[in-house]
Amino acid sequence: MERRTFLAATAASFLLPPSRALAGDPFTLGVASGDPTTDGFVLWTRLALDPLGGEGRGGMPSRSIDVDWQIATDERFSTIVRSGTVTATAAGAHSVHVEARGLEPGREYHYRFRTEGKLSRAGRTRTTPTGAQPLSFVVAACAHYEHGYYTAYRRLAEQEPDLVVHLGDYMYEYGPSGYTALAGRVRTHTPGKCETLADYRLRHAQYKSDRDLQRAHAVAPWLVAFDDHEIENNWAGPVSSTGARDFARRRAMAFRAYYENMPLRRASVQGAVLRVNRRVSWGTLARFHLLDTRQFRDDQACLDGVRASCDERLSARRTLLGDEQRRWLSEGLRSSTTQWNLLGQQIIMAQRDYKVGPGREVNLDSWDGYAPERDRLLGWMKETSNPVVLTGDAHMHHAAELKLDFDDPSSPVVARELVTSSIASDGDGYRDKAWIAEALAENPHISYIDQRRGYIAARLTSSELSVDFRTLDYISRRGAPARTTKSLTIPAAPLGR
Repeated sequence: MERRTFLAATAASFLLPPSRALAGDPFTLGVASGDPTTDGFVLWTRLALDPLGGEGRGGMPSRSIDVDWQIATDERFSTIVRSGTVTATAAGAHSVHVEARGLEPGREYHYRFRTEGKLSRAGRTRTTPTGAQPLSFVVAACAHYEHGYYTAYRRLAEQEPDLVVHLGDYMYEYGPSGYTALAGRVRTHTPGKCETLADYRLRHAQYKSDRDLQRAHAVAPWLVAFDDHEIENNWAGPVSSTGARDFARRRAMAFRAYYENMPLRRASVQGAVLRVNRRVSWGTLARFHLLDTRQFRDDQACLDGVRASCDERLSARRTLLGDEQRRWLSEGLRSSTTQWNLLGQQIIMAQRDYKVGPGREVNLDSWDGYAPERDRLLGWMKETSNPVVLTGDAHMHHAAELKLDFDDPSSPVVARELVTSSIASDGDGYRDKAWIAEALAENPHISYIDQRRGYIAARLTSSELSVDFRTLDYISRRGAPARTTKSLTIPAAPLGR
């Protein structure tokens, strides 16, 4: 049989029902892709007949289930270029991670899954190029389910980016009303604070059931990294912020559920460590350096919080990245030959003074709590080609200049930082012009702040990075439009500056 005939037959047989079938639709959590390379990407789905079924099993039978997958060059799946079968096990919450290879660089693909007579929705993804092909991407973070609808995910999907960069707080561990937004509770979390594997699986399933989030996953490959709420608020390395004695077990269960629900490679699971710090290159144009600012850090200084005085934060012995990740990042920045270097990470890197007038108050959970290590990193970026820091966590848009000495107006700018607001966390946004004016006056290296919900949309070329800060006026009800409330352009410096 000729190859084209064989592939057409494969596509047709993909739609035929098998001898036995599940009772309902098992693809209620959608599909996703991530971590693209020049010849492939990760494809993900998780089978769940009843997403909120007891014990986090999604209403699935205890047996293993074979899942077929296909990759096509067109959305009609008339030209299948890769296909296969993978087994979804009950022990892995019937999650599927396909690491596809052997594809062409720099092109769009479509994918889908089938099992026992049921067909998933189709997703769109792409491989990375080998040259300097332009890149459109969006940056998102912080999506508390109770605080609002995921209209921002729908709006970013409508822009059809090449890539989505999600910088943490994808889900929140609190029980119902455990963290209340100013606008109140729009939706309700699954019962109880997440502490067990079943708890985390249920919470992920609840979030993944949202159709706007599913649409955002299906439109482009994602680069994901967790922050704190995927496990517990403000945790630090082995230390629980609540003093939980069983935190090592809880963290392990949270990591397991996170992997089960994300398009991550199997190599990210390394014993008790879930490795999310990694590099993804977009041809010769850009290298993404994704950081983990939780798993390897020292405990926050001076009992955490926003404080006016804390000498401990200035200790050169304190680390946010950990020794191994710090060496990995230093080497990655030094060896990079791409035009741009984009650091995706979770917490504000710029110095941020929260006190109006004389004196200073800083957030000890952010890079201000680990100032000497930040100084070392900024020194490395000074020697790096076109570094830009992409940040989540803050629930407000920020645009900032990163300087070797934030207190010296003449200190050189070594990088820019772009902080995305939240998708939903803190509910309906607002814009307190007086508060913003005071914050900008106290922090002259910060040029823009916006307290509304939203995301960042960007386009990268060899000559410039064009950035749109996108905002929504409300999320307590559906249908808000997104609009650009601030645009800026960062010109590229010559390669090897």
